[in-house]
Amino acid sequence: MKKNICPICSGKKVESTTSFTVDYKVGVVLVRDVPAKVCTQCGEEWISDEVSENLEKIVSIAKNQKQEVFVASFSNYSLAS
Repeated sequence: MKKNICPICSGKKVESTTSFTVDYKVGVVLVRDVPAKVCTQCGEEWISDEVSENLEKIVSIAKNQKQEVFVASFSNYSLAS
């Protein structure tokens, strides 16, 4: 399978950004401008393992702040430890 070919529709995957949302028991986390590969034909999105790990850290930060709604830009937290 080619790396930049969509396995769903055979369209082309290009570097782009997306939004990531998590709805957990006491709140919602929205992360904008998340780096992703997006199919130009069907719109399917893929994120890398590294981006996924950073998203987990951002969600953890949000849960610790105990806000009902937490909105962040990925670039502001991408180096979270």
